[in-house]
Amino acid sequence: MKVRIKFSKYGPVKFIGHLDVMRYFQKAIRRAEIDIAYSEGFSPHPVMSFASPLSVGHTSQGEYFDIEANSFTSEEDLLQRLQGAMVEGFTVSAVKLLPEGEGNAMASVAAASYFAAFKKNLELPEKWQESLQAFYQHSYIPVTKKTKKGEKEINLKESIYDLEIRENMFTDRDSHLEEGVYMLLNASSGGNIKPGFVLACFFNTLGYVLPERGLSIHRIDTYKNLGNETNRKLAPLIWEK
Repeated sequence: MKVRIKFSKYGPVKFIGHLDVMRYFQKAIRRAEIDIAYSEGFSPHPVMSFASPLSVGHTSQGEYFDIEANSFTSEEDLLQRLQGAMVEGFTVSAVKLLPEGEGNAMASVAAASYFAAFKKNLELPEKWQESLQAFYQHSYIPVTKKTKKGEKEINLKESIYDLEIRENMFTDRDSHLEEGVYMLLNASSGGNIKPGFVLACFFNTLGYVLPERGLSIHRIDTYKNLGNETNRKLAPLIWEK
């Protein structure tokens, strides 16, 4: 049986990398006494699949991973047992028994939504908000993206599904209180775009270099595509029909 789990990551644990997060949940599942399946071979390990690694330093309320379970009580029971094994900085918010034939979390990812707030004491260009809105209205935004095979030019606009300025949803003490940028971006394996990259490309058009640690970024949710590329229908990885 395949079970999908949704969790949040916040506070000091935002500085823990993806591999350590995986190890943490392997231990948490043992503490919660969940009957997880193990791989075969000389070095068996729990059968788990994480949806999309979160960049170090980012917070999130929309992280997902799948497990294979040998036995299953109920979604509520697993949620309570897992949440009881969490430490501060991790919260399990949903558990879903997946239907037969459902793709794994990693392969299902099509998009992700983010909120980016600017760190305090940044002197941003005047009227950057109006410039950002004009930037998003372009039908073609050529940028150079680094890949495993080198660099290639892409049309960034094709990977930005939505972008707008919103009131700040952060409680991060290092970010501005007034406003930030909401983004819905391509997060698929073939076209993954990071929110920091989008804003760095935008500010480059203004002749401004965004500092490497100038943003506080929060992932809101991760989505699968229930439609197709021409008629996109995005839904969270745990969703109700």
